[in-house]
Amino acid sequence: MPHSTDDSGGMTWLAFALIAVATWGLYGVLLHKGVGLMGDPVNGRFKAFLWVGVAYFVIAVIAPLVVLMWRGAELRMTGGGIAWSLAAGTAGAIGAFGVLLAFAVRGSPSVVMSIVFAGAPVVNAVVAITLSRAWPGVRWQFVVGFLLAAVGGCLVTLYKPGSPPQAATDPSLADAVDRGN
Repeated sequence: MPHSTDDSGGMTWLAFALIAVATWGLYGVLLHKGVGLMGDPVNGRFKAFLWVGVAYFVIAVIAPLVVLMWRGAELRMTGGGIAWSLAAGTAGAIGAFGVLLAFAVRGSPSVVMSIVFAGAPVVNAVVAITLSRAWPGVRWQFVVGFLLAAVGGCLVTLYKPGSPPQAATDPSLADAVDRGN
């Protein structure tokens, strides 16, 4: 896979990576809130996911088409590029759906997303190293990082904060909290 060796961007890549950290860090909390505010305890999660899909369409389909047209780019693409990109989109959508289903069976955003964000880098590293055939160069510190991510995910799951105490004097407040208001 060809990669650009142009370093004229300096540390700009880090700013873009931090945008992903911030937005993906917000994803679970925002989705959970959206599900709660759908007002449909049976199908609210699927309604919320529908709107996630609309957002993906706008951001991931419309915006790149506008940029490509603005740049005058040809829309000719290779089959391999299309296939790997579709696989990436499918993996992302299935992952987002998995998060939603975890919430549906009482997974909380703090725990679910902590497990996702501890585990996903490990999966990413294993697959990237395997595809690039770089296993012979793996150092012990890298393996320790894997173990720390796994331990972190376990600790977050086992020692998650308890539910906040509900207001005993105002039952309507407790109902509002349960509904996501």
